[in-house]
Amino acid sequence: MVMARKWYSSSPVVDGLPLLEEPAFWAAHLVDLYEGLPVESFGVDAADAGAMLERLYDRSAWPMFTVPLTGGHTVLVHYNSGEEYTSTDYFLHHPDWWTNDLVLASADEDRIGPGLCWPELVALLDAPAGHDGVTDRHARLLLLLPVLGDADVPAEAVSLVAEALMAHGAPPSCEPLARRLLQGHPAWGAAPWFFDADERSWICEGEHSPRRTPLGDHLPDEQRAALERCLTPDA
Repeated sequence: MVMARKWYSSSPVVDGLPLLEEPAFWAAHLVDLYEGLPVESFGVDAADAGAMLERLYDRSAWPMFTVPLTGGHTVLVHYNSGEEYTSTDYFLHHPDWWTNDLVLASADEDRIGPGLCWPELVALLDAPAGHDGVTDRHARLLLLLPVLGDADVPAEAVSLVAEALMAHGAPPSCEPLARRLLQGHPAWGAAPWFFDADERSWICEGEHSPRRTPLGDHLPDEQRAALERCLTPDA
């Protein structure tokens, strides 16, 4: 089962931000999403991608990435490698809230996801000013892409993902790769979403999604409203 965020306090967590500058990082981070396509689609060598995977799942150093959002929220991306599992977990976090952290997705044996629809992911691409962490919009898109699982992505999504891939070294011929990456993580795939106007929240119909109910529906009204503004600023 996915760890609550607080459990990482005694784990060997390290800052993953420097890894984003490594050419093979994206081929390793997205490896589950492009099965059947050559790793060279990213413009990197397969051996380099394999070496990066070993670094990401090093039991002695678990990379963590912080994606700053509005209102003090962050998406925390944690790699973790224990004795019996390897997983990548995505939490929505606010430092002043006792939420036990909201799990958006986890690639562990429980298969938690998808955690974002396309309109939400697009709304998170631009980082708020003055924050540390992952602020480049191309990096934010690719880092959060495994959380996506939307059966109704628009045509322009392919162009946005391809643009992000090329910004990080992929060749101009990467459109087939971009299309593949938008089909969703194999643990949960792509699912229908709808916007519940009464709850002011996107709802996912995926079997394994934590978004089958409104996000943070157990939180006080003020915090719920802040989450809504964070993920659906224009809704």
